[in-house]
Amino acid sequence: MKKHNFYAGPSIMPQFTIENTAEAIKDLDGIGLSLMEISHRSKEFDAIIKEAQALFKELLDIPDGYHVLFLGGGASTQFLMVPYNLFRNKAAYMNTGSWAKKAIKEAKLFGDVDVVASSEEDGFNYIPRNYQLPGDADYFHITSNNTISGTELKEDLDVSMPLVADMSSDIFSRPIDVSKYAIIYGGAQKNLAPAGVTFIIVKEDVLGKVDRTIPTMMDYNTHIKKESLFNTPPVVPIYSALQTLKWLKQKGGVKEMNKINNEKAGMLYEEIERNKLFRPVVQKEEDRSIMNVTFVMNEEYKDLDKEFLEFAGSKGMVGIKGHRSVGGFRASLYNALPKESVEALIAAMKEFENKKA
Repeated sequence: MKKHNFYAGPSIMPQFTIENTAEAIKDLDGIGLSLMEISHRSKEFDAIIKEAQALFKELLDIPDGYHVLFLGGGASTQFLMVPYNLFRNKAAYMNTGSWAKKAIKEAKLFGDVDVVASSEEDGFNYIPRNYQLPGDADYFHITSNNTISGTELKEDLDVSMPLVADMSSDIFSRPIDVSKYAIIYGGAQKNLAPAGVTFIIVKEDVLGKVDRTIPTMMDYNTHIKKESLFNTPPVVPIYSALQTLKWLKQKGGVKEMNKINNEKAGMLYEEIERNKLFRPVVQKEEDRSIMNVTFVMNEEYKDLDKEFLEFAGSKGMVGIKGHRSVGGFRASLYNALPKESVEALIAAMKEFENKKA
C-alpha cells in the first residue's frame, strides 16, 4: 500500500533527495568512500557545501551582504544564539505559538523582552495585527509558520528595526524578500533535509554591536569566518539539503512551489469546510497555514476522532494525528508532498463522511 506522509517533522523528503543521498552514503560520486566517512575538510565536501550555499542564495534571491550558514543544534539553539548576537537593551517578540514561546523564554535570559502581540489566549488560532513596536528594541522576532496551531504569517513585514524570523517550516514554500530581514533561521527537517542541520541567513552588518563576550560557538562571526566549518558540520544532512535545493530548482523554484502549495492547501481546506464531520481550527482564512492544515471533528462527531485516524491509516495516511495541545488532526503539506496525497486524504474524508454522517 502506498503511504501518504503527513508528518509535521521530520517529514516527507523528495524522492530525488532520498535516492541521491542513499547512493552517496554507499559511495560518493564513485570515489570509493561513503558520504558518511569523508572529511569535512575534503575537496569533495568543500564542493558540496559551496554549491548548497550558492543554490540557497539563488533560489531565495539573497542580496549581497548576507551569509548562508549550515550549523548544528536545530532552531532551538537559535532561540539562544539570536539574543547572544543582537540583544543589547530590549527585544520585541510576537507570540504566535509554542515555538515562539520557547524563543521568548531564551531571550528573557538577556533582559527586557516586550511581547508586543500574542494570540495565546485564543489557542494561537490567529496571527495578531495592529500592535505597536517599541522604538528602543534591538530587534523584532517572529515565527512565520506555526506547525502546531496551523497559522502562518504570509507577508514580509516592514519594520524600523532588525527583523528576525524562524522559518523552520515554511522556508522555500513561498517567495520572501530577504532584504527585509536581519536573520532568517530554521531547522531543516520539514522542507529541506533530514534532522541535524540548521540553516541561518544572516546580514553581516547587524553583527558585532553587543558589548558582551559571546561564547565561541554562539557567535555568528565565528561561523562566517570559518564558512560553517569551525567544527565538524552535519555532513549528510547538508548533502541532502543540496539535493533538495537541486530538486526545487528543477521544479521551477520558489514561485512554482508557492503555486502548488496554495493549490494543495486550498483543496484540503475546501473539503474541511464542505464535509459535515470536520471544521478548521483556524477560522480566519488569511491566517491559515498552507504548510500545516489543522482541523477537528464537529462537536456532534467528536467521539469519532480515534475511528477516523484508524480509517485514514487503513488508507495509507500516516502522521495526521493533531498535536496533543490542539487535538484533532493535522496534515502537513510540505513542498515534497505530492498533490495525489492530498487527493487521497480528501477521498478518505469523503468516504468516512458517507459512512458516519
